[in-house]
Amino acid sequence: MRTAEVITAVSIATTEDELVIRLVDREVRIPWERCSPVLAAATAEDRRRAELSPGGYGIHWPTLDEDLSIGGLVG
Repeated sequence: MRTAEVITAVSIATTEDELVIRLVDREVRIPWERCSPVLAAATAEDRRRAELSPGGYGIHWPTLDEDLSIGGLVG
């Protein structure tokens, strides 16, 4: 039985148009519309308040009460 690969981020950044996720081996850029409806409708300031979890498994936006997993975004 094969176990699923766990994808974690090293760091994150935001731009006006996309979420930037830095993995160990590459950088992934995801347009806000593909992240979630909440993030697509959010202000740039609220998007900038993203917090990467200590283990790199997820991202939390406290002002939006939005949580997304790195594996779900990248996988």
